[in-house]
Amino acid sequence: MTDRIARLDSRALIRVAGPDTRPFLHNLLTQDVETLKPGELRFGAMLSPPGRLLFDLFLWGKDDAVVLDVAAERRDALMVRLGMYRLRAQVEITADDRPVFASWPGVAEGFVGDPRLAALGGRALGERTANADEDVWAAHRLAVGVPDPTRDGGQDLRYPIEANFDLLNGIDFGKGCFVGQETTSRMKRRGEIKKRMLPITFDGPPPPEGAEVLNGELRAGEVLTGRDGGAMALMRLDRLEGALTVEGRAVTVRMPDWMGL
Repeated sequence: MTDRIARLDSRALIRVAGPDTRPFLHNLLTQDVETLKPGELRFGAMLSPPGRLLFDLFLWGKDDAVVLDVAAERRDALMVRLGMYRLRAQVEITADDRPVFASWPGVAEGFVGDPRLAALGGRALGERTANADEDVWAAHRLAVGVPDPTRDGGQDLRYPIEANFDLLNGIDFGKGCFVGQETTSRMKRRGEIKKRMLPITFDGPPPPEGAEVLNGELRAGEVLTGRDGGAMALMRLDRLEGALTVEGRAVTVRMPDWMGL
């Protein structure tokens, strides 16, 4: 089977270079940057001090830099945020205009495996020949049951664990301090995880974003983004059992095997 390859115009790149690059990013992000090797790809996030999700990102290790793969609509905001933390660190933060590509279901030649999940295929930087569009890639991501934190989150509204970062290799709990670390570690350690983003299925077009998922008369969650037949929803874990509906339509929570819940 030939791998599908799509250009992800929803993503953009930031290059962070200079002698302090790795310690600078290591102290900010949820992922271990100190041990990031050239050619290696990791998944992580930047959080607000209270531990809310601000930016989901991939980190590409380079010999002389770290390249961040972020939501295109959020690139400028992240560059400003990094600049706020830079202080006296010897780092240079610049936009990198190369495009981002995804391949699936396998890791095409010249791509690096997606660190979140093998079923997501691979990613690459720089021009490639595409044979699919980003909407087809988004349908595959939803079929696998992985949220898009930018589209499904909203700035400073969700915790990273609610977006399943702990299950998708997006948080290194052994690395020590990072911005928002205290709240994130406490939620994981104490099991204070009340909600998670989960895929739901239904007949027909997707309900509007923000539509309530009901368990009987009780609020069980809210619809985030979706397409015909399926969507991502932020669900209360204590209200998954029973008859679920959205705007009078029956819905079913589809628990992906990789979640192990």
